[in-house]
Amino acid sequence: MDARLARLLKEIQAEALATATHTGIAAFSPRTMQALTAVPRPEFVPPDEQVSAYLDVPLPIGHGQTISQPYIVALMTDLLELEADAKVLEVGAGSGYQAAVLAQLAQTVHTVEIVPELARACRERLARLGVANVVVHAGDGSAGLAAEAPFDAILVAAAARHVPPALVAQLKPRGRLAIPLGAEGGAQELVLVRKDARGEVSARPVLPVRFVPLTGRG
Repeated sequence: MDARLARLLKEIQAEALATATHTGIAAFSPRTMQALTAVPRPEFVPPDEQVSAYLDVPLPIGHGQTISQPYIVALMTDLLELEADAKVLEVGAGSGYQAAVLAQLAQTVHTVEIVPELARACRERLARLGVANVVVHAGDGSAGLAAEAPFDAILVAAAARHVPPALVAQLKPRGRLAIPLGAEGGAQELVLVRKDARGEVSARPVLPVRFVPLTGRG
């Protein structure tokens, strides 16, 4: 294993332990950590950012968007508790890194990106890397993806002011939705939404975060 990757994985697990009182997770699952190991982050950042690809920080990817901090990718992935046959929706594909991590754990990932240039590059990148179980959709994902619903899990990679009702509606019973809530430049909180077997919904705050804003009409 690359020494830089090994160091990053140790930093992620250390941060998990440090934030356990907030998140309830003292250590990420072996499946989550293996998914992070399997996905080469340098492939998902611009050439001038590759020197920083193994740092535990978010990085710009153009068009005002970022690739999330690896610890946050691990946390949001772990919160979903994905089974191998899961069908997942991601809102905000960006460069495709989070989708590629989810693809290691789920059967199918649908990811939606509102910036056409990013969607096109994401699709090409995942194809080049041989990630065959991710479908990239160009468009407004703020209202979900009704044509492919329902989903076992949904991950939103941008901050919304409230939980979009359409996303809750597209979540299967016993499903999980991880979403950052809050205004741009203000306080934001990562929230885990659960739908029980009867369709009743609950939510709990997980951790203060900072994301770019969710755009679209949903």
